[in-house]
Amino acid sequence: MKKILSLAVLLVFSLAMYAQKDVTKFLGIPVDGTKSEMIKKLKEKGFTESSNGDDILEGEFNGTDVYVSIVTDNNKVWRIGLADRNMTNETNIRIRFNNLCQQFKNNKNYMPFSTDYTIPNDEKIGYEILVNKKRYEANFYQCPDTTLFIQTIAQKYANKQSADSLTEEQKEKILSDITSYVAKLTLKKSVWFIISEIYGQYYITMFYDNEYNHAQGEDL
Repeated sequence: MKKILSLAVLLVFSLAMYAQKDVTKFLGIPVDGTKSEMIKKLKEKGFTESSNGDDILEGEFNGTDVYVSIVTDNNKVWRIGLADRNMTNETNIRIRFNNLCQQFKNNKNYMPFSTDYTIPNDEKIGYEILVNKKRYEANFYQCPDTTLFIQTIAQKYANKQSADSLTEEQKEKILSDITSYVAKLTLKKSVWFIISEIYGQYYITMFYDNEYNHAQGEDL
């Protein structure tokens, strides 16, 4: 217990430095760096230039043909956007949306923001979008990649006894702070998707966001 708490103390003060290296990944590529660097890495994954516009790529992702766009902020990549190349009808988009929800839910690398995003079979998607302005959106977060970090700290400080003088209340507070901080790290690694519609045809738009690079009003 003492060793665990010693590690906990160090984690509270060390996670902030580590967090900057733990960013959202797309196909194993950190959503970071410059646009040209990202384009190069995506081409190495098999994506090719599209005729639809500058810096738009296309290729296959998760079994679906998609367009890929790269969004920057202050010359740093903060978002990878994906859009289905082929539009479909209401029934098929419901199936695709629900399948994606299930795939993310079953993937241990993600945590859902809500318990269930699936669309009931009897729901009229087109009516809800047109009349009720409903937005079909599912939000997930990539889990913090802290395994290597924790192992490194544990090996370095396993024999330290710095937690000996802590009260039980202080120990609980430290563990609570760690839980809270890990939750904040997770919120920086957002992956979400929506149903988009054009003239009664539907497609999925998906986003991999690195919130560390996203503007927070600094330039206002």
